[in-house]
Amino acid sequence: MRFSVYQESHIGGRKVNQDRMGYSFTRDAILLLLADGMGGHILGEMAAAIAMQTIGSLFQQQAQPFIARPERFLEDSFLAAHQEIHRYRAMNNLPETPRTTIVACLIQNGYAYWAHCGDSRLYWMRQGQILLRTKDHSRLETLITQGKVDPAERHTHPDRNKLFNCLGAPNSPIVELSRRAALQPGDLILLCSDGLWSMLPDYMLAQKLHENTIVRAIPELIRSAVSIAGKQSDNTTALAMMWEGDDRLEDSSIISTNTLPIGSITTTIQAQIDPDIPVENGEPDMFNDAEIEKAIAEIRNAIHKSSRITSKT
Repeated sequence: MRFSVYQESHIGGRKVNQDRMGYSFTRDAILLLLADGMGGHILGEMAAAIAMQTIGSLFQQQAQPFIARPERFLEDSFLAAHQEIHRYRAMNNLPETPRTTIVACLIQNGYAYWAHCGDSRLYWMRQGQILLRTKDHSRLETLITQGKVDPAERHTHPDRNKLFNCLGAPNSPIVELSRRAALQPGDLILLCSDGLWSMLPDYMLAQKLHENTIVRAIPELIRSAVSIAGKQSDNTTALAMMWEGDDRLEDSSIISTNTLPIGSITTTIQAQIDPDIPVENGEPDMFNDAEIEKAIAEIRNAIHKSSRITSKT
C-alpha cells in the first residue's frame, strides 16, 4: 500500500480541546479515526480518548495483517468503545456518562469501509469532486431530509447542534456503515469535526484539497475555519489521506507499507488528557495521570478478554 496522510487540530476559542484524531497501519490495512467529545456533557475529552484507545487497540489486535470482516469490525469496535465509556462512568461514580461522536475509516485491499455516530464527517473525494460524505445524525439533518428545512439553513438553524446518536448515551449507538468503496490513485479520504465543516462549504473543502497537497491544504482549511468562527470558534480537527499519491506529491510524502516488517504496526492513536484542565462546568478535573493510566490499562485488559471471547464465535 502507498498513501500520504496528514492530521492537525486547533483548540479554537475553547478552554479544552475535546477532539481526538489518529491513524494506525500494518502492511495491509489502514485505520483512520476521529472523535469529537461532546461539550454539553462532562469529560467529553475522556469519552473521545476512550473511544480512540478502544477502537485503536482492537485494530492492533485483529489486523494480522488485515481485518477479516471490515464491517463487523467497525460495528463491534464502536459498541465496545460505547461500553468502555459507560464502564468508566461507573468506575469513577460520575453523575453522567461522557459522550463523543466518532467516525472511522478502514482501508485494505484497495477498498475503503467507514462508519460513524454523530456529526463528525467523512468525505470521499476524487479529482476535486465529492463522491460521498457521511450524513449527520442530527435533528437538523433529519428535518432537511424530510423537506421541512432548507439545506441553506445548515449553518444558522437553532437545531444544528442537536444530535440523536453518539457514543456514551443511555441507549446503544446506531452505527451507520458505508458500502464498500473502491479507491483509485489520487482519491482523498477526509475525516473532520464539525468545527471545520460547519464553517466551510463542502465545495471549498474539495477545491482546496484538489489544488494543494494535504500537508498544505489541511492547515489552511483549519486556519480559515477558526478565523471565520472568531473568538467563539469550536475545536477544529481534520485528518486526510491520499491513496497511492499522484504527480503532485513528492516521493518523500508517500508512505509505502511494503517496507514494514511482517507483524508490525505503526500508530499515532493515543489517549492523552491534560489533568490540569478543568471540565466545562467549572469543576476541577478529578483524575490525575496515574488514574488515567489505570483506566487505560483496564480498558486494554477488557478488550483483550472480549477479543478472546469474540474469536470463539
